[in-house]
Amino acid sequence: MADTTFDLVVIGSGPGGYVAAIRAAQLGMKTAVVEREQLGGICLNWGCIPTKALLRSSEINHLLHNLDQYAFSAKDIAFDAKKVVERSRKVAKQLSNGVAFLLKKNKVTVVDGEAKLAGNGRIAVTKDGKKVADLTAKHIIIATGARARVLPGLEPDGKLVWTYKEAMVPPAMPKSVLVVGSGAIGIEFASFYRNMGAEVTVVEVLDRVVPVEDEEISAFARKSFEKQGMKIFTSASVKALKRAANSVTATIEAAGKSTEVTAERVILAVGIVGNVENIGLEGTKVRVEKTHIVVDKWLATGEPGIYAIGDVVGAPWLAHKASHEGVICVEKIAGLKDVHPLDTGNIPGCTYCMPQIASVGLTEAKAKAVGHEVRVGRFPYIGNGKAIALGEPEGMIKTVFDAKTGELLGAHMIGAEVTELIQGFTIAKTLETTEVELMHSIFPHPTLSEMMHESVLDAYKRAIHI
Repeated sequence: MADTTFDLVVIGSGPGGYVAAIRAAQLGMKTAVVEREQLGGICLNWGCIPTKALLRSSEINHLLHNLDQYAFSAKDIAFDAKKVVERSRKVAKQLSNGVAFLLKKNKVTVVDGEAKLAGNGRIAVTKDGKKVADLTAKHIIIATGARARVLPGLEPDGKLVWTYKEAMVPPAMPKSVLVVGSGAIGIEFASFYRNMGAEVTVVEVLDRVVPVEDEEISAFARKSFEKQGMKIFTSASVKALKRAANSVTATIEAAGKSTEVTAERVILAVGIVGNVENIGLEGTKVRVEKTHIVVDKWLATGEPGIYAIGDVVGAPWLAHKASHEGVICVEKIAGLKDVHPLDTGNIPGCTYCMPQIASVGLTEAKAKAVGHEVRVGRFPYIGNGKAIALGEPEGMIKTVFDAKTGELLGAHMIGAEVTELIQGFTIAKTLETTEVELMHSIFPHPTLSEMMHESVLDAYKRAIHI
């Protein structure tokens, strides 16, 4: 490399890292990104994006097998599993190439290799054990992301027991799948494989599926999943896996009883751990707790000049959170005056299962637990003309308000396209909107968004269509 001195070096090019680098370049910083694998990181290459491509294929498969509700018929419906995976990989590659273009456009230097802190603002970069470069920077952002958690006795082998990576590129579609964990990753894979025709069993250690969501949404989701044919165990754990030639028998313990379930493949989705190893944190003042780097509200670590963003700093493990942290971190470094710390209460969460789930802010239970007197509104999809016309009458929208001030505390949705609808409530929360502004807002007809309005009205006993 001709020039190895920079204002900022970002370690990792996921949605936190590459966004931070681009924003830094926009602000006039001489910037470099070090990436050991693929530009775009796990999210773009092995997470958010390719899974949505897979889920789209599974939705089409589901639709093709339910054409009669739209007055169509088709014979000999089939899919090519290899081509389904190929399409997903092409989508990921296209976007990874797009990240490369954006970094080049913004004159960000990209270094291919593994980065390791070497003290005093220095970074040693190697590739396959060979030295690539020694970089120097006034500021260093660690954006190394996270990887799948592995539990003792449930270690993945890449053939019978999968992590998300193997689950994303099946050589053939399994006839049965056991999913361990019902968070966003687990439930999305459960939904994908069920809609592709597999028998699906889900095991969740907590007392409900998608446990971070509002309790009503979780209950609604479970009923919907079971209606689709999924078998669900909650307050349950997998005690042992017995591997055969082409199947796995799991011993599931729930309510004091043991049940054996045999499936062709097992997918592990039991959380993630931060990538904090082998990046030179030893000898620095960077603190690590439970595999995640500790940072302050400006994403600074305990070591001057070193910052961390994204999954490596902990929950919520979301791409858009990482990107936002990247911008905040860089703008604070640059000395901008209008920078605000991240408000985690305004971060929307989306799960792209069928039906989709989305939320922002406090659940009803959490709002009460922190002392709010609440008003709650609900509106069912069956009461919405657009939902009925789409053939998507299953779902609900729930809103939670502070009874005294009218502040929107949270919004929780399940149903078609709620991952798109949630942004309306996210903007409302960011603007500190009360029920008055939402009631006075005009929602277009006929749209699914009208249910958002009706849910607000219902919280104040003013709903029209229920």
